[in-house]
Amino acid sequence: MSSTRARFRRDRRATSARGQRGTEAESISLGVASQVIAEPPDRRDLALDDVAAKLGTQRRARGLSLGEVTAKLRDDAPAPMHAHGPLDFALPARPIAMELIAGRGHYERVIAAVTRAHTSVWIATANAKELLIEDPRGRKRGYVSILAVLDDLAARGIELRMLHAEIPSGPFREELAQHPRLVAGGLALRRCPRIHMKAVIIDGELLYLGSANWTGAGLGAKGRGKRNFELGFLTDDSQLLDQVQGIYDHLWNGGECEACKLREVCPGPLIELQVRPVVTRSPAARPSRKKKLPTSSRLRRRARPRLL
Repeated sequence: MSSTRARFRRDRRATSARGQRGTEAESISLGVASQVIAEPPDRRDLALDDVAAKLGTQRRARGLSLGEVTAKLRDDAPAPMHAHGPLDFALPARPIAMELIAGRGHYERVIAAVTRAHTSVWIATANAKELLIEDPRGRKRGYVSILAVLDDLAARGIELRMLHAEIPSGPFREELAQHPRLVAGGLALRRCPRIHMKAVIIDGELLYLGSANWTGAGLGAKGRGKRNFELGFLTDDSQLLDQVQGIYDHLWNGGECEACKLREVCPGPLIELQVRPVVTRSPAARPSRKKKLPTSSRLRRRARPRLL
């Protein structure tokens, strides 16, 4: 009996030693992860480049440089698919610096960047609705329509585009009618029923890609219990910016119209869209009220642009 107890105690000590060695090995292998969890970076104090550098440091702690990680991602990526068109592709994986945006983050990062634009704002959305935001102009008006802000941007010569799938909502169209500068082309609107991507490109320097439509519920302008659950990312990656702007411009100019098989639901091919010249006359050439213009010289009235 005593020999059986002794053998049992030896077996327990051996098992305990093996378990302790296994736990130590596991702790060593998870050392980097536990350090990251214990000391999370303060993202408010880190720029995109700083975050990328910190990630690179963590990778090097595991024995891999950023170049080696990139090579590994490239090796693990699927072979490039046969492209049937300019919008059918799968590019190799590569690391980029980006900010993950969710919920209210759309309002605080994307909308805020739009209001500070200095060159251009390109928007792609399936739906477009009226959107109220806090007045960024400091005029103490409380909330204003985003279209009023876009009108100010248009007055400064900033290029504004919106590529959309559905006819904008009634409140959007009513507010748009209050801004003749936007109606006259300050906000260029083009409609394609196949548009489902959501993107905002600001100044050709900042890109948002995600799930949010150009609506208050999508872009975090509504209250916490009313806004949609949206997710996307914001980046200044130059290669990705070039790729997305190329796709946007391709669609904007009707690059897919000839091959489109959904003409029956199309309001009009973008490839056929042409801007009609507006005939104007200078005050010096204005005739006297007593003198009637010849019929051949009468100026055509400016046609009210329609939402495509």
